[in-house]
Amino acid sequence: MPHLDLTIDLGSRRARIVSTARADGDFGLERVTDDDRRRFHPAPWTWLRQVHGADVVTVVAAGAGAGSAADAAVTDVVDAPVAVLTADCAPVVLVGDRAVAAVHAGWRGLVAGVIEAAAARLVALDARPVTTILGPCISPASYEFGATDLAVVAARYGPTVGAVSDRGTPALDLPAAVAAACVAAGWPAPERPACTSAPGFFSHRTRGDRERQTTLAWLELAP
Repeated sequence: MPHLDLTIDLGSRRARIVSTARADGDFGLERVTDDDRRRFHPAPWTWLRQVHGADVVTVVAAGAGAGSAADAAVTDVVDAPVAVLTADCAPVVLVGDRAVAAVHAGWRGLVAGVIEAAAARLVALDARPVTTILGPCISPASYEFGATDLAVVAARYGPTVGAVSDRGTPALDLPAAVAAACVAAGWPAPERPACTSAPGFFSHRTRGDRERQTTLAWLELAP
């Protein structure tokens, strides 16, 4: 069973969001298979070669734009799954009333404005904000962070992004930074997620894992 499997009613449509964990297997691009993907949606996925930037792909058909160098994908097409991969970075799904976005948000992407860029693309598709879902990502307790880089994030999103790790060192509160970016973009702040340092997830920072979780979103017609 995936870590998250949510259905959000949008009237004549529904948004589905799935976020995997370690038990669901490795979705890293070098290792994932089509059969792995079909376990969660049979249509071709739009997956991304994530580069920690703010480029956004608009998906006009299932699988369109797959392999693009980007960090977010948006679609208003039914049964066109959009996906991001993470092992500590934040997987964010912006749900609009007629479109969805999957966003890969590490600290560099956040500072570059990836969430705001994805939200703007949703607005361009005439989608109004409904909710935000944040999948598993690293918590500040496990995210020691250099003071210089922390100042860069705080300059954009405010002092609430600063925290202290379990070792008493400066840390980045990545969920707080995501929440601030969502609010700045006109989308609701998400609830705090599970931390990838927990044994049930892949974590590059905590355990050096090379494997990846996936967070997948798509639209479907309401029954």
